[in-house]
Amino acid sequence: MKPPLPLTLIFLALILPQSIVAAEDKVKTNPLTSYFKDIRPIFQQNCQGCHQPAKVQGSYMMIDYPSLFLKGDRDKVQIVPGDPTKSNIYQVIIAHADQKAEMPKGKDPLTKDQTELVRKWISEGAKDDSPKSAKKLVDPEHPPIYSLPPVITSIDFSPDGQILAVSGYHEIILHKADGSEILGRLIGLAERIESLAFSPDGKQIAAAAGSPGRFGEIQIWDVAKKKLTLSAPSTFDTIYGVSWSPDGSKIAYGCADNSVRAIDATTGKQILYQGAHTDWVLGTAFSRDGLFLASISRDRSMKLTEIATQRFIDNITSITPGALKGGLQTVSVRPRKDKTMVKGAEGTDAAEKVYEELLIGGSDGIPRLYKMHRVTKRVIGDDANKVREYEAISGRIYATSFDKNGALFAAGSSLDGKGFIKIYQAEDGKVVTKIETGLTPIYSLAFTPDGTRIAAAGFDGTVKLFKVPTGEKDKEFVPVPITVSKN
Repeated sequence: MKPPLPLTLIFLALILPQSIVAAEDKVKTNPLTSYFKDIRPIFQQNCQGCHQPAKVQGSYMMIDYPSLFLKGDRDKVQIVPGDPTKSNIYQVIIAHADQKAEMPKGKDPLTKDQTELVRKWISEGAKDDSPKSAKKLVDPEHPPIYSLPPVITSIDFSPDGQILAVSGYHEIILHKADGSEILGRLIGLAERIESLAFSPDGKQIAAAAGSPGRFGEIQIWDVAKKKLTLSAPSTFDTIYGVSWSPDGSKIAYGCADNSVRAIDATTGKQILYQGAHTDWVLGTAFSRDGLFLASISRDRSMKLTEIATQRFIDNITSITPGALKGGLQTVSVRPRKDKTMVKGAEGTDAAEKVYEELLIGGSDGIPRLYKMHRVTKRVIGDDANKVREYEAISGRIYATSFDKNGALFAAGSSLDGKGFIKIYQAEDGKVVTKIETGLTPIYSLAFTPDGTRIAAAGFDGTVKLFKVPTGEKDKEFVPVPITVSKN
């Protein structure tokens, strides 16, 4: 008969497995701070707007892990792994005595949780866990290299008709209006340029951009200097549908978090947030007095917001199920001589308001014209703001554009890998021209300011210029330099 085990061994046998499990759980619940998941988003949202290749303040960039360790013009060590007290990047984001944090300049200071994450990351060795896909660098010194034309999501002519801006990968390409010469390449941080628009005076160009699942960014460029004047990070996904207020002081855009937002075009400060939509917001349009903003969404609605109060005003389109058969993709303001109207029974006064018209298009392929402001008493489920429906175009409408007088408009669409364009008379709905041959999906349209041409672009990466009103093709060109592989 074997002697019984000592009580001490029995106790250890019982407690050791529990201790090991507890230790493993502690490791699992206290992982190392992640640069890519925790720290990078903080720097991205608060710092990269001023510290990136297109706009380097203090000779210091914060676009990727290696750049964080460069000294900048202050010749200070930015990060000392293991010691946040000697790391300048940490010292400038925390308050000292009665003084506010030095950075981010001109913005609200980082929260305590954010500064604590930075402190903890540095204390743990400031390690990099970025995936390889996030380490590719494109900047003015390393411009994008194209082996094939990129999908074009947006084009716009300058108000004087001299420049055509085209979206690319990490960049906006500025062309002579006829496509005969590249005038400049505006290379920024965001991978995708989803929407771009010249300012009313043509001196600046704004882009709604971003990198999917990582960040959104509004870029504002000085056209003459070809310099980035403002980078305003927004949300953690690509943003869409950029538009300028008529006086050029504000910029609006839509987000994948279902919000519509607007910022001050000089400071980048957010002045509007509205979350009335229930799906991605893909387009925005200001009223001519700059007081209201219309937004369209994949949720099958166009909504009206008062900018000063950030208040949701109305559903411009009907909310009756089935009234719009699918999400909306595009909205354009009709540029025409102002009409006036007396505010309806719902109003608080009888002041005259500008009679605005908005053209929308989307999944069902039917262009529709709506009044921006309601003129009749609201009835649940009505569609009283609708002015007209136009002849359908094949497929899903991705783009609409008016000529400068608002007499004509064009719609561009996609169906089964093919593209279609129709030009309509806005007043009576007559189809002036159909362009249905030799096109791949159309994602953007723009009339020249003189109305004699319309530019179309999309899936195949080429820009096509058509004569108006005949629809005859005038020119076709690839807007980016193509590098042919020698292999």
